[in-house]
Amino acid sequence: MAAPTMDRSTTAAPATPVQTLTISKALNMGLRAAMEANPKVIMMGEDIGKLGGVFRITDGLQKDFGEQRVLDTPLAESGIIGTAVGLAIRGYRPVCEIQFDGFIFPGFDQIVSQVAKLHYRTQGKIKLPMVIRVPFGGGIGAVEHHSESPESYFAHTAGLKVVSCSNPSDAYWMIQQAIDCDDPVLFFEPKRRYYEKGEVDTTAQPGPLFKSRVLRTGTDATLVAYGPMVRTALDAATAAAEDGTSLEVIDLRTLSPLDLAPVFESVRRTGRLVVVSEAPSESSIASEIAAKVQQECFYSLQAPVLRVTGFDTPYPPSKLEEEFLPDLDRVLHAVDRSLAW
Repeated sequence: MAAPTMDRSTTAAPATPVQTLTISKALNMGLRAAMEANPKVIMMGEDIGKLGGVFRITDGLQKDFGEQRVLDTPLAESGIIGTAVGLAIRGYRPVCEIQFDGFIFPGFDQIVSQVAKLHYRTQGKIKLPMVIRVPFGGGIGAVEHHSESPESYFAHTAGLKVVSCSNPSDAYWMIQQAIDCDDPVLFFEPKRRYYEKGEVDTTAQPGPLFKSRVLRTGTDATLVAYGPMVRTALDAATAAAEDGTSLEVIDLRTLSPLDLAPVFESVRRTGRLVVVSEAPSESSIASEIAAKVQQECFYSLQAPVLRVTGFDTPYPPSKLEEEFLPDLDRVLHAVDRSLAW
């Protein structure tokens, strides 16, 4: 029997519904709310129990819910994902943590060969309601394999849902919605933004999970970003406003399926688009957005769609990552190029 979906009406709300939280704390609270609401929700990962995870996202959950629901696993991503597949088939809603983005590749075969295909292969008889949490992106001064942006691999894979939060409110609600989803969800968390703060209303009615959102309206050009680059895009819009340039900023939130309707609407008004992403530009989410906007908004465009991304190289040593990652200056330079076209 499939696990029941979460009824948030039974979730005990904190004494103060609107709180200022970091993304890490919001994720922790969202995971806790999901576990309280549904006993079929279990957590799996390396060091997520007693340690509370490398980034302390699962801090306190094993103490409160026990070792049967918050499991410290061996260092074997393929084993973590494969075990979660079996649990999901039996009606559980496993939430797997991949400790760092670059460690997901030992579990890649399980994800693309089993997780993504079982529902389709069984003609809908088997559902896989599981979430794979992935701290991703650079900017923390880490060593090799700790600063990857592998989201395009999974957005390309039919059968997977892929989302990324960029602020505490979305972190709190999106993780619960991802756990509610009957499809497997890759949940990318911007690790260098974990400790940025924002308001979270735990009694609010959240918007749909697989929808993008306009964060700032503007008239001169559109900026589209997701995950860690949303803050950079917002900062660029603030800086541009000081020079009299009005930029619209859209947070994608969902990478598969892409919700580009707000992007099309925006570009038809502004005539210009700059897509910002940490991942390399070749065969990427950024290039897919550029292609679809060119297809749907060709007669509205006043300049080519421009991309500001990581470079098409392996992620560099930490001393060079500031040169690799898109920053305020690179985004504003792209805006200037677009406006000058």
